[in-house]
Amino acid sequence: AFSGNTNADSVVYYKLQHSIKARFLRFVPLDWNPNGRIGMRIEVYGCTYRSEVVGFDGKSCLIYTLNQKLVNALKDVISMKFKTMQSDGILLHREGKNGDHITLELTKGKLSLLINLGDTKTHPSNAQMNITLGSLLDDQHWHSVLIEHFNNQVNFTVDKHTHHFHAKGEFSYLDLDYELSFGGIPVPGKSGTLSRRNFHGCFENIYYNEVNIIDLARRH
Repeated sequence: AFSGNTNADSVVYYKLQHSIKARFLRFVPLDWNPNGRIGMRIEVYGCTYRSEVVGFDGKSCLIYTLNQKLVNALKDVISMKFKTMQSDGILLHREGKNGDHITLELTKGKLSLLINLGDTKTHPSNAQMNITLGSLLDDQHWHSVLIEHFNNQVNFTVDKHTHHFHAKGEFSYLDLDYELSFGGIPVPGKSGTLSRRNFHGCFENIYYNEVNIIDLARRH
């Protein structure tokens, strides 16, 4: 609870120790100055927020070719926001020559992170992992996604709900190309039984290892 002013002109200022991220702010007056009239004035100051948005029509995708000199095989951090009215679609895909691939796919309103080791003969155990988070994500509201891969530890977060899992060393065998696609698969048919439906909706602030992908695309 925050106490207000006790006269008509003075200003009471509060600076929060930690920032708050919210879609709505609701103020509930609990009491007022018994010697004055009922009234309330509020000003809220926010933090600087940069928004880069790109739209997809279900037939396109955005391809990012990684700088091989900057690639660190032991660390990958991918973050983005998305909103859509379609219940199915490919958000992210990266594939290797041997069929290895990592795919982020929206299926029936749920988000699935699929990690596939193409060579099941060499790595028969846990050749494929599929982690699903969220529901009703096709509600035309913004949803945030964060994928963190450090060595063989993976954190998959959707709207602040996180699934931690240990890849048991398989990630050290993933042979992936220096190409990352957002919104679809450029050459369909190599990735098993995926729906292969391209994403139809909007992405905001796509970052791969702190690289602003949408800004790069705008600057060609």
